[in-house]
Order: sequence, then structure tokens, then C-alpha cells
Amino acid sequence: TEIYTLSLHDALPISQVHAGRPPKLAISSGVMAGNKLSGAPPQYPEIARVASVQGTVVLGATISRSGTIENLHVISGPPMLLAAAEEAVRTWRYRSYLLNGEPVAVDTTVHVVFRLGS
Repeated sequence: TEIYTLSLHDALPISQVHAGRPPKLAISSGVMAGNKLSGAPPQYPEIARVASVQGTVVLGATISRSGTIENLHVISGPPMLLAAAEEAVRTWRYRSYLLNGEPVAVDTTVHVVFRLGS
């Protein structure tokens, strides 16, 4: 079992503190959404539009110390929307997350919502 030191929005395994590795934190999607700097918006796939498919694609990602997306993977979502969400999120860039003034890599989830106009 891991022991965690908890602060407001993150968890850091004690084993990482003592292993001499740069820490990687788990940060909520809401906190990281506020750190998004740029990136392409998702393009609604025409086949999904015609089929009236809507929903939220949830992706897991590591945001590197420099703010780029790494280790992007699907957690859930409508199959017709997955590729469009992944394609867009790969272009997104984030402000570095700082721990004690130093940039660190973070694990987070990204929620991409697809809704047809009403």
C-alpha cells in the first residue's frame, strides 16, 4: 500500500518523495482546465452528427513539466466521438503545474463534451 501526503487538490506517494524521482501528482480535471493555454477545439464527426450521437469523452493524460500532453488514453465515451476528442486534446497545451515553485508532471483527466445544438 502507498501512503499519501494530501494537500488541497493533489496526492503525492511518499515513495516518490524518497525515491529521488521528480514527483508526478494527480490533479483534478477542474484544476487543470484552468491551466489550459491553447489547443484546437474538437471537431464534431459528421457521422456522429447525422446519428445524433452526443456525450462526454473522458481521457486520461499526463501533462508534462513543459505543459504538453503525454500518455493520452481513453477512459470512457461514445465510440463515434473518441478519435475526435483524442485528436483535439493532443494539440492542447497547459501552463506548467508548480510544486514548491518547480514545474512537475501531473496525471489528470480531460472531459470533452459533445452536444448538438438545440
